[in-house]
Amino acid sequence: MRMRHRTSRHALVIAAVAALGAGLLAGCAEDSKEPSGGSGKKDAKGKTTITVGVFGAFGLKEAGLYDQYMKENPNIVIEQTSIERNENYYPQLLTHLASGSGLADIQAVEVNNIAEVTATQADKLMDLGKVEGVDKNNFLDWKWQQGTSKDGKTVGLGTDVGPQGICYRKDLFEKAGLPTDREKVGALWAGDWNKYLEVGKQFKAKVKDAAFVDGASNVMAAVHGSSEKRFYDENGEVAYKTNPIVKEGWNLAAQFAKEGLSAKLQSFTPGWDQAFSNGDFATISCPAWMLGYIQDKGGDKAKGKWDVAPAPKPSNWGGSFLVVPEAGKNKEEAAKLAAWLTAPEQQAKFFTERASFPSAKAAYELPAVKDAKHEYFDNAPIGEIFSKAALDAPVQILGPKDLIIAQNLADVGMLQVDQKGTDPDEAWNKAVKSIDNALDQ
Repeated sequence: MRMRHRTSRHALVIAAVAALGAGLLAGCAEDSKEPSGGSGKKDAKGKTTITVGVFGAFGLKEAGLYDQYMKENPNIVIEQTSIERNENYYPQLLTHLASGSGLADIQAVEVNNIAEVTATQADKLMDLGKVEGVDKNNFLDWKWQQGTSKDGKTVGLGTDVGPQGICYRKDLFEKAGLPTDREKVGALWAGDWNKYLEVGKQFKAKVKDAAFVDGASNVMAAVHGSSEKRFYDENGEVAYKTNPIVKEGWNLAAQFAKEGLSAKLQSFTPGWDQAFSNGDFATISCPAWMLGYIQDKGGDKAKGKWDVAPAPKPSNWGGSFLVVPEAGKNKEEAAKLAAWLTAPEQQAKFFTERASFPSAKAAYELPAVKDAKHEYFDNAPIGEIFSKAALDAPVQILGPKDLIIAQNLADVGMLQVDQKGTDPDEAWNKAVKSIDNALDQ
């Protein structure tokens, strides 16, 4: 498998905070000018050009899917425009949707933005659930629901999801006298995030030169991502202050910091990157796409030392959607392409080439996914591990300001507990104040 990360670096940072998935690492995509789609243009040979607007190194082009579609449909030309950072891409998308101009024929939407899109932009987007070739039953139920508005209009087709496992260093587990076999490791904390904490305490008692986890914020995000209700309730009201799982995740993460189990690292920083090869921490909550990231950063120095086991509870971190604006001149052809790109067979290829785990559950029975193993992680059966995690993940209630809440809980709050030793109650109050100011509450 060519395990490679996808989407933008910023989307990764946000996804790490939000634990929803979130878009992922990019690297070399350049900011581009506004999309030229929606023109209905044909070239000199009468071919129809379909434009696709994405953020970061999204992966569809890199996986060869555009070339395959153009080969199978010789009258179609696909042109992609990319804006590297999602915080630049998404506001532009909202502006173009409002004006009905400047849109690509197909636009990508990161999972942390999909709730706002379905709630406020559905009337400007095609109902892709009615497009020929789109089968609701092919998709994970919770992924389909995320892309569907309250009145039942499916405006977003999922490209991928980020089911999580726990990646761990076998050499450090052996040093701590803990089992290294992935099934036995998973059994240590099965069903309970508090068991994960207890294993960390056992680890610390034996190992003094490495931490148990990379950072407390990622523990908090993983706990939050394993619950149906998080920052919003079923009525669409902000509920993070009163939802027990939010405070549970906060308190657990704070314990990791206070017990000295954290390496105090912030995701997607140089120190965090280097720690994968240096053995500075023993475990990390990791979705399927992060395996390629760990391999890249761990390199030959850490080869043979990493493995992956199931997480204490099923959780999701990452994933995106494709939408088709009604204002597009090529919307019928664009809808056909969106349906094809998100079909099980193409999602399986996307996984093989880019490590983007399918949101189409029908792909899980295809050999490319079902039999997938990762050599760098001691040939871990990643198809089996992550398929189960995806199928068991909760149908999480998403809200339009999830990112703001998650960012502040992590950066204004838990990061200070972890790195500066700030009292957890004080840090919580600071984060709440910052969130309330951002939400005008």
